[in-house]
Amino acid sequence: MPDSGGSRAQRAHIPTTGTGADDGPVPHGDAGALSVDPAAPQVTAPAGLPETAGLAGPAAKAARRTGLLVTMVLGGLTALPPLSMDMYLPALPAVTDSLSAPAATIQLTLTACLAGMALGQLVVGPMSDRWGRRKPLLLGMVVYVLATAICALAPTAELLIGFRLLQGLAGAAGIVIARAVVRDLYDGVEMARFFSTLMLISGVAPVIAPVIGGQVLRITDWRGIFVVLTVVGIVLTLVVWKWLHETLPPADRHTGGVTDALRTMRGLLADRVFTGYMVAGGLAFAVLFAYIAASPFVVQEIYGASPQTFSLLFGLNSIGLITVGQINGKLLVGRISLDKVLGFGLAVIVLAAVALLLMTTGVFGEVGLVPVAAGLFVLMSAMGLAMPNTNAQALMRTKHAAGSASALLGTSSFLIGAVASPLVGIAGEDTAVPMALVQVVCAVAAVACFLLLCRPWQRAGREAGGL
Repeated sequence: MPDSGGSRAQRAHIPTTGTGADDGPVPHGDAGALSVDPAAPQVTAPAGLPETAGLAGPAAKAARRTGLLVTMVLGGLTALPPLSMDMYLPALPAVTDSLSAPAATIQLTLTACLAGMALGQLVVGPMSDRWGRRKPLLLGMVVYVLATAICALAPTAELLIGFRLLQGLAGAAGIVIARAVVRDLYDGVEMARFFSTLMLISGVAPVIAPVIGGQVLRITDWRGIFVVLTVVGIVLTLVVWKWLHETLPPADRHTGGVTDALRTMRGLLADRVFTGYMVAGGLAFAVLFAYIAASPFVVQEIYGASPQTFSLLFGLNSIGLITVGQINGKLLVGRISLDKVLGFGLAVIVLAAVALLLMTTGVFGEVGLVPVAAGLFVLMSAMGLAMPNTNAQALMRTKHAAGSASALLGTSSFLIGAVASPLVGIAGEDTAVPMALVQVVCAVAAVACFLLLCRPWQRAGREAGGL
């Protein structure tokens, strides 16, 4: 079992300055960017790590500035998928009318984007292990920008679905490589904390994205949303090109081809505990995506809320997720076992999903928007305990194949989410029961995978016994 120490730089006892070739991937304080150039002066790992406390004066300021830039860049990459999905949500009914397509067909635009992100990660993850993080990321960002721009011009639902698939395939680069970069630089508790920090930044996207989408719809149609996303993609591509340098040294890269990549993934999947965290995290994500896919119709069509009201409710739920994620990273990680926190989060998700199912099936009589919104708020908030900890626990078991492991984590999440998406609309637009039922099934299955495959009590017993 991997140790739970701080950053990988800290565990290797990297000095605050030096020129040794073995110093590893440490940010340059004067450049404000990540780099692995062994000949350049080096400072500590990104700000917030314990070793920065020992610095003073310009070196400490440089480390903090570097850490902030790294955090913002990685946060932007992880924010891109929810931004791409959530800005578009208030426009789903409008797209249905504009393209004269049924709601189930338009929901396939979400499914296509998710499927693309899932499949793209399987390609980009091994690529980043072989050629480094930077080149595959920049290539993916450029294609993302082009695909998003074409989405704004799509004349039919079928073409929109196709280009959303391409958008997802390209956008996968940001998701998988951001996680791999975190694994390059962090380990153990510090990795879990950094994932919670990323959740704070990327969580801003779900808060503001539906609001922005709703406001864009006030001045233009749904195509304007893709224009805004194109601009965001261009800005993020330029930021990555300027400030995110390589984090995987050539000596640590895999030199094999497709066969070697498949062998690596097969080895990862053979790890029962890794697979348990991967599937549990994917099922939790399916609960989340069932909400994302169905909530525009549930809130606006069934309960009669306006696009602006839906955007505000969606933002409130995202604030709950962010807040709980920060409680996880700042207060719980390092004090309470990650497995205990994860188990509690999954239990709350199950309870909230069951409550939603009882409300939508009429067990409590006819309920209004407020009780349903409260149940969704609790469910979303509990994701702040489940999502960062499943990623951290899984990646802690993969030191030498972070890209491939990240690809498997992302692919499983997006594929399961893509399957859940059309199921929530299977009974039409007049009932929320399918959404709640999909959430209950996926949440219970996530708990089952966590208990049966991860078996946290066994590892806790070994650790207590000094094994």
